[in-house]
Amino acid sequence: MRALLGILTGLLIGCGQPPAAPERPPDSLRVASHNVHFIRLNRQRGAWSVTDWEARKHALDAVFKEADADLMAFQEMVSIGPDADRSVNLARDWLLARNPGYAVAASGDWRSFPTRQPIFYRTDRLRLVDQGWFLHEPPDVVAQERKARGFWLYYSSWADFEDRRGRSLRVYNVHFHFHRAARRRHAARTVLAHMAPALKQGVPVLVMGDMNALSRWRTVNILRAGGLSTVEPDAASFHFDRGLHLFGPIDRFAHTEGLTLSARPWAIHGKRAGDWASDHYPVVADLSLP
Repeated sequence: MRALLGILTGLLIGCGQPPAAPERPPDSLRVASHNVHFIRLNRQRGAWSVTDWEARKHALDAVFKEADADLMAFQEMVSIGPDADRSVNLARDWLLARNPGYAVAASGDWRSFPTRQPIFYRTDRLRLVDQGWFLHEPPDVVAQERKARGFWLYYSSWADFEDRRGRSLRVYNVHFHFHRAARRRHAARTVLAHMAPALKQGVPVLVMGDMNALSRWRTVNILRAGGLSTVEPDAASFHFDRGLHLFGPIDRFAHTEGLTLSARPWAIHGKRAGDWASDHYPVVADLSLP
C-alpha cells in the first residue's frame, strides 16, 4: 500500500507549484507553446463545455501571464459549434482582451484560414512580416476526412517576424496526430519540406507545438535527421487534465543551427486560479537570435 501511495504521489506532482522561471538573458526572446484544448459551444455541462471554460479561463490567463512570452503558439484554440462557423473563439478573444500589447499571427478569416493554431506575439518586440498555413496530412487522409461529418484535419501554421534590430525569424506552430504514428511521421516530413526554401535563404527557423510523440520516437528523429535540434522540458507536458505525469513531454521546440536556446525549456506545472488551464502544460524557453 505504501508503495502504491508513493507512486500516486509522484504522478500527482503537477498539483504543486513549480520552481520560479529563470531570469531572462539579455536580448533574448521568451517563446512558449500551449495546447489549450478546444471548447464545445453546444455543450453546456461537462468536460470542455462552455461551463467548463468559464471555470478554467482564469487559470489559462494566469499561466499565459506567468509564461510572460514574447511569442506563444497555441494548439486547439478553437470554439466548436454545431456547424463549420469558427467566427467565435472564446479562448483567443479572452486572452487578447486581458493582455494588451499582444497581437495574433498565423490566423485569418476562418473560411479560408483555420483559426485553431494562432501565434500570439508582443508588438513592441516583434513585427509580423508574413503568415500562412498548410495541411500536413497524406492525400488519402484528406480525401477521407473531408467526407466525414465534423472532420478534424491536422495542419501547421507559420509566421515570419522581424525583431527590433531587423533580425528575421520564421516560426512554425505544429500539431501532429494524437495516435496515428504514420500521420505524425508524414507531418514531420511535410514541415521539413515546407521550410526548405527558408533554410536555403538562411532564415532561422523555430518549430514549436504538440507533436504527440516522445523524444526518441521516429517522428522526432525525422526532424533531427532533417537538420533540426530538438529541446524539451525534463518533466511531463501532458497530464490528462488531472495532474497525472505518466510519460515524458510530447510538447517541444525544434530549431535550426542559427538559433540558441539559452535556457533549457520548462513546463509550467500545477493549477492556477483553482483549476487546470488545460490538459497540457505550457512549455517555455528563452531563445537568442543570431
